[in-house]
Amino acid sequence: MKKKIRDKFLKLREKKYFDLDKKNQSFFSNQITKICKNYKVNKIGFYYPINYEVDIISIVSKIKIKNLKPFLPVVEKNNKMSFREWKTLEPFYVNRFGILEPNKKNKKTKPQLILTPLVAFDQNKNRLGYGRGFYDRFLNQVSKQKNIISIGIAFSFQEAKKIPSEKHDKKLDYILTEKNLIS
Repeated sequence: MKKKIRDKFLKLREKKYFDLDKKNQSFFSNQITKICKNYKVNKIGFYYPINYEVDIISIVSKIKIKNLKPFLPVVEKNNKMSFREWKTLEPFYVNRFGILEPNKKNKKTKPQLILTPLVAFDQNKNRLGYGRGFYDRFLNQVSKQKNIISIGIAFSFQEAKKIPSEKHDKKLDYILTEKNLIS
């Protein structure tokens, strides 16, 4: 069932993808800024966009909060995901999945706010990813810490009626699209 939904929404995202204009980028960055300020976030984790995902890097680069440190995911040798500091002038490295990552020697942390990619979502804040479980495992691991906020980043057309949920799947705190914030 999940594979069928995943395939459908990956094709849909490729077909309907659009570069966010300034208005949409501003909506994303304003919502993220509000959440960062409300929760006193100074460590933000996000992703390097692939496969027609929302370009979160250009959105995060517009956020002007003093002392906000950016972190990107790194897939470690043990197949677990961690977040490493992103230094904007430093080169990226390509991991075994073809995804760009920061240097594995950079500072490791658990961000207070994690912006997650997704293939599809529903109104209950269930997220469907690529099926490898990296974000679910990471979010389940850090969910014991009450100060971690997770936000799925998507286009509004990625909304499904219902995403099947299993025991290991981690529901998000928010979903943010170019149209609204689902809380």
